[in-house]
Amino acid sequence: MSKAFTDEEACDEAPIVRPRPPLPAGVPNYVTRAGLAALRAELESLQTERSRLSALPNEKERGRALGALAARRAALEDRIATAELAPPPESPNEIRFGATVRVSGPDGERRYEIVGVDEADPARGKIAFTSPLARSLLGRSAGDSVKLATPRGRDEVEIVAVSYRE
Repeated sequence: MSKAFTDEEACDEAPIVRPRPPLPAGVPNYVTRAGLAALRAELESLQTERSRLSALPNEKERGRALGALAARRAALEDRIATAELAPPPESPNEIRFGATVRVSGPDGERRYEIVGVDEADPARGKIAFTSPLARSLLGRSAGDSVKLATPRGRDEVEIVAVSYRE
């Protein structure tokens, strides 16, 4: 059998590390308090992961896994070092970073929370402040109408409510 098809070479490949969500150049790395706490908790969990990986019996596998972990840790430490808690809004009625926004449109009512790029989870209604949806909402207030690009075209939604966590 050709050496090209053995498992030995597979371990020599560079580890694949999923990149952190992108943050446009020159844009502050805003986070919510909960988001910063989550980043710090993730960093702590990497230490536990390191202990587990250090016990792997295969030296090549252990080295590769620890290399990937070190890359993840470096990226995470960079995000934490550059994290900025967003300033509170001047007006609690205006949509800014950290706002929870309820909108009503053709598909009914939806809720979005505008968060940092590492906190974003669209399936849970958490959208990054850099996303097109968040950018179209920022600066608006309850009662305003906004046209949004959707898969079926442009929909108009009304902002029903704006709130902030205490």
